[in-house]
Amino acid sequence: MMKSPFARRDFLRALVLGGASVATANLLAEEGALKEPVFRISKATSDVAARSAPAHPLDPALKLARECLERINRDVVDYTCLIVKRERIKGTLGEHEYMEAKIRNRKVVDGRMTTPLSVYMRFVKPKGVEGREVIWVEGQNNNKLKAHEGGFLGSKLPSVWLDINGPLAMRGQLHPISDIGIENLILKLIEKGEADRAHEECVVEFTKGAKLNGRPCTVLTVRHPQQREHFEFHIAQVFLDDELGLPVRYAAYHWPTSPNDKMGPVLEEYTYINIKTNVNLTDSDFSPDNPNYNF
Repeated sequence: MMKSPFARRDFLRALVLGGASVATANLLAEEGALKEPVFRISKATSDVAARSAPAHPLDPALKLARECLERINRDVVDYTCLIVKRERIKGTLGEHEYMEAKIRNRKVVDGRMTTPLSVYMRFVKPKGVEGREVIWVEGQNNNKLKAHEGGFLGSKLPSVWLDINGPLAMRGQLHPISDIGIENLILKLIEKGEADRAHEECVVEFTKGAKLNGRPCTVLTVRHPQQREHFEFHIAQVFLDDELGLPVRYAAYHWPTSPNDKMGPVLEEYTYINIKTNVNLTDSDFSPDNPNYNF
């Protein structure tokens, strides 16, 4: 029998808090500007852990991820942000998409979900999707999302309820809406990290003193020098905002196709910009009946 996504996430959370983990992603843009994500690590100093040698190069990253997950579970109830994402789907790299988002984190007490993961997004760029709105509350409305199109179609088509894993909701997406958010990204990276930990040929570096749009960050870089069937990426980078103590950007790259390409083609990248935590979001923020929305 297939496990529900709730049970799967509970298992991963228990796995991490019990002692296994990896890290996640986001990045910050200049206020009011919708620019391509900007980051710089070229002048930063490398700070590879020089303590006792870990059993696997990924172990310090897993420890860091466990700490990040504990922090977000303990300290973050909800947040608003601008999400910037870009994904390669069926070999084609899409445009950067910008979404204003409200997210209320899932909370579980004594094995019972007291607060469902709740998501509202409004697309602001590119022009073809500007004005699209999506709203979803875990486990409510038969676990369906409600959406209406943006752009020219937005004025012609009604709002619709969609299966979050169905073809319409998944069109142009690598992941369903149930995977959105910093905490879920950490859990996804845990899966990737645990899978990679079963193999060698893994180089891990921590780089301090990096800048992400002027904000100090520590960058975790995981590199697989040789392309193997069991590896999903050539290089993955996680930016950890030093002030927030949370991951703020994740980007993964395929193996280079030319000698001059050191990183390789982008597979996927996710950035959480202008994060404001614990802003007291209410049920109304996740209701299609909210008068400030256009459902």
